[in-house]
Amino acid sequence: MVYLLQAKANVTASLDPGPEKYELILFGLLIVSSICSFFYINCVLLFTLRSKPVFCETSRFILLFNLLFADTFQQVPNLLLYILACFNMTIPFDACVFLVLISIATDSISPLTLAVMSVERYVAVCLPLRHATIFTVSSTGMVIAVVWAFSFIHILIRVFMLVHTFTIIPFNPHMNDFCSKEAMFFAPIFNDFEKVYASILFVSVGLAIIGSYVGVALVATSASTDKASARKVLQTLLLHLIQLCLVLTSSMFSTIIIVIARTVRRLTILRIYNVCFVFLSILPRCLSALIYGLRDQTIRPVLMHNLCCGGRTSVFLNKSR
Repeated sequence: MVYLLQAKANVTASLDPGPEKYELILFGLLIVSSICSFFYINCVLLFTLRSKPVFCETSRFILLFNLLFADTFQQVPNLLLYILACFNMTIPFDACVFLVLISIATDSISPLTLAVMSVERYVAVCLPLRHATIFTVSSTGMVIAVVWAFSFIHILIRVFMLVHTFTIIPFNPHMNDFCSKEAMFFAPIFNDFEKVYASILFVSVGLAIIGSYVGVALVATSASTDKASARKVLQTLLLHLIQLCLVLTSSMFSTIIIVIARTVRRLTILRIYNVCFVFLSILPRCLSALIYGLRDQTIRPVLMHNLCCGGRTSVFLNKSR
């Protein structure tokens, strides 16, 4: 971990003014603008999911709102951490702890919500008569509360481990490296905990999604099932599985960069770091808007109206008043 931090810091510090530095600055601006664009789309979709009663009273839309909120919430600290890393800026330890804990607070929310959404689709297809009684607004809210409680416990465990680490290692309130998850959780115990936690989490969620997929596929072969509806649910579950794989890959982001950093030049490390940041950290958190916002026939018309016409309509209404 320390090798990765030193490599990234050395790249930024050692670049002389020239084409290479301008290339990195341009790439950084492209990443920031991409994050802001996805952030805007997610915010519009969040507004859309609260604009009509049907979205507030249907379990799958409530779960989608929770998934989007967690992904959007995580983009803000990730963007701040990326900007700090690009400019090689250091911040006080307390501020770094706050940013890092917020950035990892929703790490568990997305995969767990994907599992619940997959089970909800399974019940909708395989047990249609019981779906309305199983996934009510109150029961969906309770499941979401359990998901957030699980994530909160994960953060508490990390905080206790961090406090325990500083009882062994002298505490330094002034950070020598820029703020990052690797700089904060540097002890080997965090790496072991991350491996065990990620393995249990993603195996459990993967089994839930695969089980739901197999169940829907078996039911889809019966003559009494709506083939088109079952096929669409199967496609959605498959996209859930792909999204879970991307989120799992993003959890191995640091490991991938460390392995690459041992064999390539420093400038190449930063280029690869930027590309991996987009495809492993940002893209998985933006797929929900594409999967549901564009594929769902109920959401798409309202979302497109809010994206294309909402701003102009509000301006027109303000002028007419």
